[in-house]
Amino acid sequence: MADFSKDWRRDEEDEEDQELDETSYKAQKDAILLAIDVSKTMLKPPPHSDSKKADRDSPVQAALKTAYHLMEQRIISSPKDMMGILLFGTEKSKFQDSADGRNGLGYPHCYLFMDLDVPAADDVKALKALVEEGEDEDEVLSPSAEGVSMANVLFCANQIFTTKAANFGSRRLFIVTDNDDPHVSDKQARSAAAVRAKDLYDLGVIIDLFPITRGDEKFELAKFYDDIIYREQVGEANMSEIRTSKSGDGITLLNSLISNVNSKQAPKRALFSNLPFEIAPGLTISVKGYNVIHRQAPARTCYIWLDGDKPQIATGETTRIAEDSAKTVEKGEMRKAYKFGGEYVYFTPEEQKSLKNFGQPVIRIIGFKPRKMLQVWASVKKSTFIFPSEEGYVGSTRVFAALWQKLLKDDKIGIAWCIVRSNAQPILAAIIPSKERSDDDSGTPYLPAGLWIYPLPFQDDLREVKTSGEAVKCTDELTTQMRTIVQQLQLPKAMYNPIKYPNPALQWHYKILQALALEEEAPEKAEDATEPKFKAISKRAGGYLEDWSETLSREAGSVAVKKSLKREANDEIDGPTKKSRSAPEKVSGSSLSLAHLRASIESGGITKMTVAQLKDVLAAKGLSTSGKKFELIERVEEWVEASS
Repeated sequence: MADFSKDWRRDEEDEEDQELDETSYKAQKDAILLAIDVSKTMLKPPPHSDSKKADRDSPVQAALKTAYHLMEQRIISSPKDMMGILLFGTEKSKFQDSADGRNGLGYPHCYLFMDLDVPAADDVKALKALVEEGEDEDEVLSPSAEGVSMANVLFCANQIFTTKAANFGSRRLFIVTDNDDPHVSDKQARSAAAVRAKDLYDLGVIIDLFPITRGDEKFELAKFYDDIIYREQVGEANMSEIRTSKSGDGITLLNSLISNVNSKQAPKRALFSNLPFEIAPGLTISVKGYNVIHRQAPARTCYIWLDGDKPQIATGETTRIAEDSAKTVEKGEMRKAYKFGGEYVYFTPEEQKSLKNFGQPVIRIIGFKPRKMLQVWASVKKSTFIFPSEEGYVGSTRVFAALWQKLLKDDKIGIAWCIVRSNAQPILAAIIPSKERSDDDSGTPYLPAGLWIYPLPFQDDLREVKTSGEAVKCTDELTTQMRTIVQQLQLPKAMYNPIKYPNPALQWHYKILQALALEEEAPEKAEDATEPKFKAISKRAGGYLEDWSETLSREAGSVAVKKSLKREANDEIDGPTKKSRSAPEKVSGSSLSLAHLRASIESGGITKMTVAQLKDVLAAKGLSTSGKKFELIERVEEWVEASS
């Protein structure tokens, strides 16, 4: 029988009532097609060097290793997303297997090495064999003597996205090449490629370019790719400019490519689209909201049935049963209800909707405040990144940029009333600007520049914290010594950068899964970048820590002596007249009245009640008795507040 008393079910059930548009579902999946140029120059290895940091990989090898690295990452972070690899400029041609046996004749010199799909173990093995072991039995890495038509490459990508990821909210084509002008003297081919690129953008596919250069060479976008790559008008603030990968200067081509691809690999997944942003009466623009930071957890396990031809997922079904009669209750026979004063207050679906209707979705600025007035403790939920959208109001980007720059310049924040989607509860939020990534004073170069919705607490969200006893303040000497230690142990640039610290538990989980799925040797130890570097800590601050510890011990002893003398003085004043207290008589929780409970809450005495007493109180009032002590106390407080 289902346990309807569990509070954690409420949020999940309430979410079902909120109307989400189709894009909210489509935006949950991402598809990346990596198109790699297989030309003679791309296959040419770098010149020999005795330097340990010198390049060893040709551009094609580096691109394939980057694809393998990206595939490993996405299996961990986005197991439902798709990825494919298209090689172009190859002697052989291959497209998706077709019944007529043509198999790619319509796209000459385009070889679909890995079709766009959720990466399977066989795909990972095949790519690993090509990348690490150099097994190219099919000779797919043989360059064509003829030039490849970029219009064909883009049309081939169009067909792949249309057939394999038609309803995906995020579809992206990554092009890796060292040729900045594939059609030097063929204007017709250039025009055809530009038309195919426009078709992709009309389809919703974003094209990202990863150019490769050698030495002092420059990759000139104006020759060809300016007509292929559609860059955002305000993208420069968010480092969306095209960055070139090159070898030399102690940075290998592989590392450069991986870094550049990583900066683009996370898709923009909108939480809401074309939401009205009312800056002032009569001045409204449209924005999209993005969940930039989200805690990643291992994929949930599932039950499978093994007695068939192949393993099949065993899905579960939920049956609701009446608590007393054990009768099965159909969905049409149920109503949503709230418990109030021991009674159930129930609503029809229409009444339930009207309870949650606070108006149409909108972000409405109601004023501005100095940024320093925003306290650290005021954050009640994670922030949502917003960015302008021209779909709702033309000119939104320009107005948005002006507001963002003005808030940064004056060091201010906006205070806004927000309803981010239909039937959502309103929130009061601060509109906070983030600095450009290239700004040395940014503090968060791993986050995009723009505006953030920072939810603020309401009066009901505040909780009174009663401190026990008088806090002992440390001396100035102890503070000065600790300041020195903190300065010695600062992170690089005095900033925490999460990009440098993968979740060790998550990485270990998927490393083991990968080893089992690919029949590899399981690693013996998890890689943990968060482990303290004790030798470096000892070298930089060991002596300061010892001095601080000695000072702390000396001051702690002094405080203990003072407290002991004070206690003895108090005992002498009280003298022998002080009577020993007898153990208080335990009172049954069920016998406590509303007035007694209210007084107990106000004085803090409710925290001294036992779990048994709290359960007696709740049982007497017809409330749930499940949960830990702090949950029982909160339930009693809520009942007293509702009954007052």
